[in-house]
Amino acid sequence: MYHIFSESEFINKLYEVIYKLSGIANTQSARFKREWDANLGPLGEDPHLVRPVKIEKEKFLEDIDYRIKVINTVKLSFEDGFHSIKSLLKTLYHSYFNDKDLFIKIYPEKDQLILKYIVAKKVLGDLVQYNQLDHETIPLKYNILARSFSIMSLRDLRDTEIQHNLKKINIEIELPKLKEIMDEIVEDGIINKERRGRYYFYKIEEGLPLSTKAEEEYKRTIRPLIEWPTQFWRSYYNIREINITLDEQCPHYEFLNKVLMKAATQGYVACHYVFKNLETYFEKVRESRN
Repeated sequence: MYHIFSESEFINKLYEVIYKLSGIANTQSARFKREWDANLGPLGEDPHLVRPVKIEKEKFLEDIDYRIKVINTVKLSFEDGFHSIKSLLKTLYHSYFNDKDLFIKIYPEKDQLILKYIVAKKVLGDLVQYNQLDHETIPLKYNILARSFSIMSLRDLRDTEIQHNLKKINIEIELPKLKEIMDEIVEDGIINKERRGRYYFYKIEEGLPLSTKAEEEYKRTIRPLIEWPTQFWRSYYNIREINITLDEQCPHYEFLNKVLMKAATQGYVACHYVFKNLETYFEKVRESRN
């Protein structure tokens, strides 16, 4: 039978979700910092870290001011997660890949090129929603391949299809400019190009293979950093436990039910929306009780 939650049951459920998030935020931020220091530390650039989320149960259940403060911290921590990923991509593409000691001296020239595509494919290819929000941090050609890689590995992809797929992540690009960038990727040896009538078709034949030495070095060093965004995103931006329905005795229950419906959707946008509006909700409750 479908359960309708009372106000107190909802607040308890909200506490449980935030307690879960606090554990993820604290452990994942520490892990990110550890891997960053080990591999990117010599660059002298600091990562954007997810702030700690602390919560005391009894205080959260009883003190509405404290509850609003904690909810605000969680909302800001969601923003931190986005900026953590952005800081990683920015440092990789604008510092690490240009560093003579950390990167250029270690990887052969061909592997250097392939690694730039691998990172984009792993981060932007896996995190479509992140890519919808940020497609300016790294050079566009890596982003285009990340967006098209899966389909292009299976079949030839027409230039207009690539253009259409890019629109889905909010990248508007004219066809002549797209063809110019695709020619760069062809020149890099990553894809093949064939003209059929008035269209160009592109396909990946070999994937993105690294040399044995480069693969071992990649696994030994930055791979945990590259995998961190996807692992963090899928664990942290998941608040489905509060996709619940409140009974009519709950203050502003129609507004609250509408907000909590969004919790069914995983990802940054939905989570940020829910907690931003939960902050608004409890401020309304506090105002009505004063």
